[in-house]
Amino acid sequence: MNILEVEGVSAAYRKNTVLNDVSFSIPKGSLTGIVGPNGAGKSTLIKVLLELHPKLSGNVYFFGTSLKKVKSKVGYVPQRGSVDWDFPTDALDVVMMGMYGQIGWLKWPKKIHRKKAMEVLDKVGMADFSHHQISELSGGQQQRVFLARALIQDADLYFMDEPLAGVDAATERAIMAILRELKNKGKTVLVVHHDLQTVEDYFDRVLFLNRTVVAHGNTSSTFTTQNIEKAYGGSVRWLKEGIGIVGTHLQ
Repeated sequence: MNILEVEGVSAAYRKNTVLNDVSFSIPKGSLTGIVGPNGAGKSTLIKVLLELHPKLSGNVYFFGTSLKKVKSKVGYVPQRGSVDWDFPTDALDVVMMGMYGQIGWLKWPKKIHRKKAMEVLDKVGMADFSHHQISELSGGQQQRVFLARALIQDADLYFMDEPLAGVDAATERAIMAILRELKNKGKTVLVVHHDLQTVEDYFDRVLFLNRTVVAHGNTSSTFTTQNIEKAYGGSVRWLKEGIGIVGTHLQ
């Protein structure tokens, strides 16, 4: 079963086309990396799929229907740079924002909600920072808190926009462990990713995007030199040791 079906989606900012005839499908229980050069439309794609940016054409189906009917099944972690970290709230409150569907709008959270939020913060290694203002946290800590907010929704499909950007090595390992755990539980995860060197280790599927879909499929068969060169305009220089990729360079 395909959790997500994208058919001929195009989008623009003013008169500049950023996505052109994008089509792909995502199977249930997969962990997909969305990769491509800067300006390829990766973040825009997620925003269009989640109706945070208008599309010019095309259709998008979540679980065979519209997003409006299944919003509770979809989680989203935005780019850290798009968040107002000066907003006066602590880590615990940020996580509980992901529970509004359970708590109800304009209602105070109960003890059981706070307990659940603390459990998720503990899962991402942030329980000791629950009452810290988010503006006081490091970039990696902020990313863990936003991941916790998404996890507490217990969604079936997650979109994550560069969750590994600017985080330390320990946070990167912790986030990837959680994403693999989600996949093993049958959840479906799409991740905008920037590091080509880790694609094969992190994702079982890869989607190459450069305003349109260049290639998409299982990482083992799709993450090839040819597809990388197509996506990045032939500007990738490879260094190999045996079969594994040990380095890339974008000229």
